[in-house]
Amino acid sequence: MSTEENKTEELFEHYNFTADPGQDLLRIDKFLLLRIPKISRNKIQLVAKDNNILVNKKPVKVSYKVRPGDEISVVLPYPVTEFKLVPEDIPLDIVYDDDELIIVNKVAGMVVHPGFGNYSGTLMNALVHHFDNLPKRDDFETRPGLVHRIDKNTSGLLVIAKTESALSNLSKQFANRTSQRRYWALVWGDVAEDEGTITGDIGRSQKDRKIYRVYDEEDGYGKHAVTHYKVIERFRYVTLVECKLETGRTHQIRVHFKQLGHPLFNDPEYGGNRILKGTTFTKYKQFVNNCFKLIEGQALHAKTLGITQPKTNEFLEFTSELPEGFEQVLTKWRAYSLLD
Repeated sequence: MSTEENKTEELFEHYNFTADPGQDLLRIDKFLLLRIPKISRNKIQLVAKDNNILVNKKPVKVSYKVRPGDEISVVLPYPVTEFKLVPEDIPLDIVYDDDELIIVNKVAGMVVHPGFGNYSGTLMNALVHHFDNLPKRDDFETRPGLVHRIDKNTSGLLVIAKTESALSNLSKQFANRTSQRRYWALVWGDVAEDEGTITGDIGRSQKDRKIYRVYDEEDGYGKHAVTHYKVIERFRYVTLVECKLETGRTHQIRVHFKQLGHPLFNDPEYGGNRILKGTTFTKYKQFVNNCFKLIEGQALHAKTLGITQPKTNEFLEFTSELPEGFEQVLTKWRAYSLLD
């Protein structure tokens, strides 16, 4: 791994406050609500969960009570700038479209919304070109209609709201866990159980802020996360699994399977982009490297998505095919696993 890949994600200070000498004890979320314009309590809680609220240069929980003389910083992984969402004529795979919502099948390699280092070419840039008047979010101007996200190198299904009421309704479905999401993942190793559940609080790593890790509940750093899985097909050195998300944390499947000892195949952030299982033969190494070249990043695809239509209350379920490269990797492993 190169030096560049090992660099810790740079953080940028967006706000800095020093509590007055006569400051009464006050929860930090209330303190920041009084001082930061146009911010919601929910946004403050999300920033705190990512350990991005610092008091005297150390991360604190949202329940921390500000004391006289405390130096409070809000740091984020992008510089202080206003991202402009520019419409771009980028082709999209629209699976479904009605008056309330859009279902998009995102390709691997496409970032969902603009951010530091990704100002254009995102799914959001494409959506605002193809669809007018997507509902704006007060706290995220560059994410109109966005209900949920998937990682840049994860392909598959996303739902986008077309109205304010649909955005509220669909967001509640995800928050209340009434939506249904199933992913297919190729993981390293022969997973022991045919099906199982992985539970572990997930939070941003304090050593490398580009990645996440599982924390003990008593640490207080992570968010509760549950992933159910079942084996679809075994290929001796790798296993194809279906994952059903009970929660939707950042990098959830990737982190949980890393914790289980089965990193996702070709996952650069979690160690899956090197040979972890198999033989030492040169031909095997070449075979795996050829498989790596067929996919962009981790072998993970958001295959099915089920939501309730906000107006009609009809349950809608959508299924997408695996990307061509992912399918080719499975075909190669299927053939290899039959060899003596």
